[in-house]
Amino acid sequence: MNSDLIGPSFNPSSPESRSSLPPKERRWVKPTLIGVALVYLSLILFIPILNIFIQAFKDGLGAFLHNLTEPDFISAIKLTLLVALIVVPINTLFGLCAAWVLARHQFPGRTFLISLIDLPFAVSPIIAGLMIVLLYGRNGWFGPALEATNIDIIFALPSIVLASAFITLPFVAREVIPVLEEVGTEQEEAARILGANSWQIFWRVTLPNIRWGLLYGVLLTNARVMGEIGAVAVVSGNLIGKTQTLPLFVEEAYKQYETQAAFSAAVLLGCLAFVTLILKEILERKTHIKDVEVE
Repeated sequence: MNSDLIGPSFNPSSPESRSSLPPKERRWVKPTLIGVALVYLSLILFIPILNIFIQAFKDGLGAFLHNLTEPDFISAIKLTLLVALIVVPINTLFGLCAAWVLARHQFPGRTFLISLIDLPFAVSPIIAGLMIVLLYGRNGWFGPALEATNIDIIFALPSIVLASAFITLPFVAREVIPVLEEVGTEQEEAARILGANSWQIFWRVTLPNIRWGLLYGVLLTNARVMGEIGAVAVVSGNLIGKTQTLPLFVEEAYKQYETQAAFSAAVLLGCLAFVTLILKEILERKTHIKDVEVE
């Protein structure tokens, strides 16, 4: 058949085939999409954050610093740091163990175990707090036994630790599992053949390979612990000076129309988030550089 009757052939590499838009219209697509993205981010992110900083410093640096030295604020930041110091190491250890088991072994129920670890991603923090209350509250399963031994869980530090640990359970495991699967077992098997024991293999082979993923998971865990409010509000009772964490301090100060104190504490939480974001970007770049060197 004559090709002239069929028309011009389709060439995927030709510029005309890459886009159905005329060249003049195609030039406006990219700037338009960037503009829409910037407007959207400004409305939901940049402008609200900027407003918080403006409100926090509207009476000057002295007023801002004075709010950060109030006893209730000091108590809230101490409790928040204490919870982070307890929860982050516990979930880091659990995440490492769970990741190693799931990445290195195949066994019945493995998929179910992965689903259990991911459960906090799907459960509302409010529901998580209620589950803890139903277990350890006065009328809960373990309530009578705890009351008989004078052990306080609900409306005390242990309940805040439990709630924060539940919410942040998956972060370390979910960051380390893909790294372990990508690295494989060849280096570990070689070290074992050369006579290294399990601890030596972990410290000298496994840990260096997963260190950036592990640190990334630890950063995410720490950021979520310090910013968690839903589950903590349910189990803590928000007792000022006793069980009030920094996010709860912000909420309570705003409800009491102490907006200056609320915005000052919010700025501190925002700065912690910025530091976490910067460290996250550094770790991602280091991981990318390492992947390029390996290739």
